[in-house]
Amino acid sequence: MIRRLIALALLGWALGFVAFMWLLPGPAAFDERTDAIVVPTGAAGRIARGLELLEAGRARRMLVTGTAPGVTRADLIRVAGHARTIACCVDLGADAVDTRGNAEETAAWLAQHRYRTIRLVTSDWHARRARLELASALDDGVTILVDGVPSFPTLGQAFNEYNKLLLRAAAIGGQAVWRRVPHGGQA
Repeated sequence: MIRRLIALALLGWALGFVAFMWLLPGPAAFDERTDAIVVPTGAAGRIARGLELLEAGRARRMLVTGTAPGVTRADLIRVAGHARTIACCVDLGADAVDTRGNAEETAAWLAQHRYRTIRLVTSDWHARRARLELASALDDGVTILVDGVPSFPTLGQAFNEYNKLLLRAAAIGGQAVWRRVPHGGQA
């Protein structure tokens, strides 16, 4: 009996992983407007996507959360270009060291600016957990538009992220983790 339960649990975990990878959120509709854009530091393509959207007028301001202490706008301009946009409309948050910290830093920034709609720009494989953490840190009434940047995680990264998602969902209370996030849709 115990063997069957273990086998069933392992099968459920494996099928969940397949669903996790199959249903990765894609980029949101480019023409969708929000008050702000939030980009957690990490994998390639995130900041570039955020800056592209900001320059196209899809939001008023952008937060790059989780930057290393001491990183300045000048540093970001050297790496990413977009000097005018970064100088006027990008804030750097250096208080976060992980996804939960990104959510807390973002919640404080959103409250300070009184923004009610945000576009969360992060890697497709990281989007569900980032959204889960952010939703748990925000006040009711803030809308999160998930914008998954297509990427190619290693199998190890994917397994690690899937397991972190399961653990955080259990810890937070099992919020709607598996609801499919449509391309360009709200989560």
